[in-house]
This record gives sequence, C-alpha cells and structure tokens, in this order.
Amino acid sequence: MSIAASPARPLIDRFGRRISYVRISVTDRCDFRCVYCMAEDMTFLPKKDVLSFEEIEAIAGAFIARGTTKIRLTGGEPLVRRDIIDLVRTLGQRIGQGLDELTLTTNGSQLRKHTQGLFDAGVRRLNVSLDTLDERRFRDITRRGRIADVLDGIDAAQDAGLAIKINMVAMRGVNDDEIEPMMAWAHGRGMGLTLIEGMPLGEVGIDRVDSYLPLRELHDRLARRYTLTRLDKQTGGPARYSHVAETGGVLGFITPMSHNFCESCNRVRLTATGQLFLCLGQEDQVNLRDALRDGGLPALDAAMDHAMAIKPKGHDFVIDRSRPSPALGRHMSVTGG
Repeated sequence: MSIAASPARPLIDRFGRRISYVRISVTDRCDFRCVYCMAEDMTFLPKKDVLSFEEIEAIAGAFIARGTTKIRLTGGEPLVRRDIIDLVRTLGQRIGQGLDELTLTTNGSQLRKHTQGLFDAGVRRLNVSLDTLDERRFRDITRRGRIADVLDGIDAAQDAGLAIKINMVAMRGVNDDEIEPMMAWAHGRGMGLTLIEGMPLGEVGIDRVDSYLPLRELHDRLARRYTLTRLDKQTGGPARYSHVAETGGVLGFITPMSHNFCESCNRVRLTATGQLFLCLGQEDQVNLRDALRDGGLPALDAAMDHAMAIKPKGHDFVIDRSRPSPALGRHMSVTGG
C-alpha cells in the first residue's frame, strides 16, 4: 500500500487546536504488568486484529501530509513487537520530509538489543518508564520485571547517543519517598525526570484513591528544598517543565488530575487496532483501520476530518471515594498513555 499525498489541510479541531502530534500504539502487549497500568491477568488482542506495519505506515503518512510533525511509538511495550525496527526505519525516512521527530516510549527491558537500530533509524530521544530504583519495589510494581535489564538498556541507549527522559508515576505510599533520589540519579546522568499523576483507567492492582498523589502538592514540597525555575520548554506533549538549580537538571510535571492541560491539546492516539482516540480520558474515537481497508486513502482522509469534528474539549478524570470505579474501562496499555 503506497502512501499517497493527502490534501495539504492542517488538522484543526472545532476548538481551534491544531493536531501536530500522534501517538501510535504498535501493540497492546507488554512484558511487564505494572500495577497502575494493567491487571495481572490480561487478555491481549489476537494478532489478526492488530494493524500491519504497512497500515501503520499509511496512516502515519496521511497524518504527516496533514501537518503532523511528531510521532511517538508506544504500546503496551513497543519493543516486544516482532521486527519493530523495520517500522521505525520506514517512519524514520520521513524525518525532514514533514516529520520533525520520531520518538518512542519504552519500559527499557528490551532496549539494549534495539538501541543501535533505533539510533540508525533516526530516533534521537526516548522516554523510559521507571518508577523506582529499588530492586524489590521494582518487582512489586511491575509484577515481573528485572530492574537490571532496564538499567542496562539505559546505559546502552546513552552510550549510543540517545537522549533519555525518565517517566515516573508518583504514587503515595508506594514510591513517593524515592522522588528526590530518582531526581538526583536522573539529573546526575544527564537525563530529565518527568513525574506523572496516576489516572483512573481500567481495573488494576492498586487502590487509586489511597495512592493518588497530586503533583501540585509534590511541587510545593520540592520547592521548599530546591530552587525550581519554570521553563518555556516544549516537547510536544503535556508536561510543564522546571529547571532545578541544585541538580542542574530538568523536572517535568504531567498533571491530568490536579491541573488538566486540555486547552493546549495538540495530540491524538492511534491504538494497535486502528482506533483513533481523540482524548485519553474520553471514549470518542474514529475507526481508521476500517476507513483505510474499505475506502483507501480518500476514506482515511475523510475519517480524519470527522475526528476533528468530534474531538472533545477535554477529559474529566476524578479520583475519590465517591467514584471508586475507574473513569474508563480500558487499560492504559490499550491507548498507549
């Protein structure tokens, strides 16, 4: 399936927000079962339901033609998909031809064996999800991961010249005592650290009310000990960044619960089955797989227009005892965060 040029019309939703960033989940599978992301016993999609690389390339090309400048590959864990570097290499060829950046979010477990392939394909920046540096706690959070593999993968990535940002989900009573040590470790190695509030997606293995830690509270706590200077740093995503004078590093905050970032939303999420989710916290979606398979690129282009017409203004996540059920039944791994 060739990627033909679509009409050069930017993707602008009904609230005037221009969509320039697409997160593409290449698989719902993962070799971890992190307690805030997945149930311990997950049922994954049959392979026949997952988009082929050819289909992902076609959809990505259509988005680039309509003004997308950044693509992030996600999962599940993207590096567990067979021959993933083939896809990365093909998408990487679009860098400088409409696409400014191709990045990836990973748990790091498979990073060492793929690092050189990622770099050679044009990837220059990675997000690595890491919520603790304690080996036992890491096993508890991931339910099955080995922290040694992740740290080894980070070493390999840095040796290859890839910039790394650590993503840490901040959880009260779980890892909140490690935030300052994690910041010192990350900044000491030239890596950024971004803290993320837990989100009520899917039934998982943690009490979200007890573990919810508002990052405003955490920011105030850190500001009493460190000199935080707000940065006008933009990476295409929702994080707000500060420079930490004492460590010389950058600290990010992603606050979907305590302070949403919907007014500046510039992104959509494509699932591994070709569903385009227009908001992480809502169910509004458009089936791009069926559009592409049934009507080719013209139908795909029309489906993208429809997506802009129905993209919601924002999400309405709530975590409290009056609403103990998750806001949405789908797990984080379905839409790739």
